[in-house]
Amino acid sequence: MNPPKPTSRFIFLTLTLLLFLFLFISLIPSGATTVDNDEDDLKGIEELIALDEEVEGEEGSQHTKPSEAEVLSKAQRIVIELNIDNTQTVIDQNEFVLVLGYAPWCVRSAELMPQFAEAATALRDLKSGVVMAKIDAERHPKAAANLGIKGFPTLLLFANGSSHAYSGGFTSKEIVIWARKKTGEPVVRIISVTDADEFLKQHSIFVVGLFDKFEGSEYEEFVKAATSDNEIQFVETSSIDVANVLFPNIKPSKFSVGLVKSEPERYTAFEGTFKAENLLQFLNHNKFPLVTTVTDLNSVRVYSSPIKLQVYVFAGVDDFKNLLEPLQNVARKFKSEIMFLHVDIREANLAKPFLTLFGLEESEDTVVAAFDNKVSSKYLLESDPTPTKIQKEASIQTIVGKTFDDLILSSPKKHFSREMGTVLICAFIEACNIIIETLVCYIKKYTRHGASTVKPQASR
Repeated sequence: MNPPKPTSRFIFLTLTLLLFLFLFISLIPSGATTVDNDEDDLKGIEELIALDEEVEGEEGSQHTKPSEAEVLSKAQRIVIELNIDNTQTVIDQNEFVLVLGYAPWCVRSAELMPQFAEAATALRDLKSGVVMAKIDAERHPKAAANLGIKGFPTLLLFANGSSHAYSGGFTSKEIVIWARKKTGEPVVRIISVTDADEFLKQHSIFVVGLFDKFEGSEYEEFVKAATSDNEIQFVETSSIDVANVLFPNIKPSKFSVGLVKSEPERYTAFEGTFKAENLLQFLNHNKFPLVTTVTDLNSVRVYSSPIKLQVYVFAGVDDFKNLLEPLQNVARKFKSEIMFLHVDIREANLAKPFLTLFGLEESEDTVVAAFDNKVSSKYLLESDPTPTKIQKEASIQTIVGKTFDDLILSSPKKHFSREMGTVLICAFIEACNIIIETLVCYIKKYTRHGASTVKPQASR
């Protein structure tokens, strides 16, 4: 084979050089990352938001509803991922930064992260100045330690570089409410019926204040309470029409305040002396549902409640459905005095610590127990409260004072007699001038032929 002519070699070499030059030029835009890390960090937020808005535009052009996974993925892009290089820059360059410290193996972290991401989306939509960030404390232990993260998950708010412990709830809405309150927006003002209707679609619990003017000592106490509270959204209005949308039949006076919840006990008016501490006490005693289902997300709030007399019903979700309405009827009679709580008996991490106290950690049947956390006393309802024995009607036996002595202390068997009728569920009743400060009176629906024994247990 004859060697190629010089002309051919020249053409081949020229084409090769041109090809390499073309490839080099095309790679420059994607590979030109010579700016330093600090400049990248300062642009991080804008790039993330721009990317998110670009995705929104693409989704809108397709006229398709994004899936739950797509929504979560989009929300997570708004959250800045911190590391050893960018952490201090993000903290220093933003007025407010809410940081989630997590570990990949932590179950609670895994549960909280989607809520955190949804809160980030909501805060962005509200034009909030809070920057949401997260850090893998296992991968970046030094950066996490510098922030003050010692356990998982940990939430910290940095305001102008100063760290503040998180003290709110752990749903996305609760995170949003807490973040807005702690960054200068403790109260939302609603001026139109349309805005009130939209607000109702977004919130299941809130405090509404109706004021002639947004000034004066009462209004200042209202704002003070709103700032101190960590969990509930406060709203204010000077329009009686708006107020009636949020709290029907609210009193049209100089100032009125009410609590709204999405349950049978929906509207509760505040009637005490108008001081911030009184309003906060009112919320602490009324903010929970008549019967609260305990979860990982609300357990800390439940256990820290100022209401120390607590009745627990450990039951499967399906069994509890039949108990809820009668339980609510009883809870209403002891409102602000006793907390009625449901725990899914299959949730081992929630139910087992309590059931172990009674030696019932392996139980699968409904269990009713009560605690007086003021004196560390506990009681167990010894009966068979299966749903098949529940009746439509029930009687409630209240035991106080002399009745307590006659029926309980003087009874050699310490049990309810059959003449007392059927029992619905249990309730603590304060007993005066007796050795035991309080008694648990169990009120549980079951047949008249069943025997119910209230058995005090050793202190926890």
